Order: sequence, then C-alpha cells, then structure tokens
Amino acid sequence: MANVSHRGDMATHPDISEMRTRYARMLGGRDVALVDGPVFLLGLYCAASPWILHYTASQPALATHNLIMGIAIGLLALGFTTAPARMYGLSWAMCAMGVWMIIAPWIVGSDPDAGVIVNNIVIGALALVLGLMCAGTAQKSAPRT
Repeated sequence: MANVSHRGDMATHPDISEMRTRYARMLGGRDVALVDGPVFLLGLYCAASPWILHYTASQPALATHNLIMGIAIGLLALGFTTAPARMYGLSWAMCAMGVWMIIAPWIVGSDPDAGVIVNNIVIGALALVLGLMCAGTAQKSAPRT
C-alpha cells in the first residue's frame, strides 16, 4: 500500500499555475460571502412574517406580498451564493426591494396596524443595508476599465 501520509512540496506540482488560477477565480467576488446567510435569513423571515405576527387574516394582500418578496429575497441570496460574479450586480435590486418593503404597508395594505408597519420597516431597512453592503463590495472589487 502506498504511503499517503508523506506530502511533498506543492510548488513542484506540474499543474500549480493552473490550480492557483482556478483557486483565485473561485474566490473572486466572494468578499461579501458573510452577507449571503443573513440575506437568506431575512428573506425567510419576510416570507414567514405574516404567520409569525398573525396578520394573514387582517392584511391578506400584504401577507401575500411579504410571502412573494421573502421568496424573491431568498432566491437572490441563493444566487449570491451560487453565482456571485453574475449576481452581485443585482445588489442594487435588493436595495430597491428594501425601499419597497418600507413603503409597502401603506400601498399594498389596508389600514395596517403599528406592528405590521414596524415589521416591514425593519425588514426593508435590513434589506437596504445588506444590499448596500453587497453593492459597495461588488463595486469595489469590480475591475476598472
């Protein structure tokens, strides 16, 4: 049986330059990887918030709206995770979704109570801040032309 515990120096490996290039390409655009998880959790909470705060009966339109927006935010987070180089350009869309979540109780809802308003403002503000973090980092790490 071969001795696999002995490791040689990787600098002499014939494919070292290709491995370094592939490694750099894989890590490219992952500066905001720590934001992906909170964005997904925010989308999950947004989708579940009508049932958590029990306003599905009093605000059915807003409950459906938050479910759809939560799914959209969650899908955006999954996109950030699986294809970061392509998806971080959509960070500005998440900022727009955050602003929309802030004003949605008055546009989509019908006479919302304070709990529903505060819930949407907090979700919207977090989406806006996380979107700005993603957009700022993506813009900083984008190659200049």
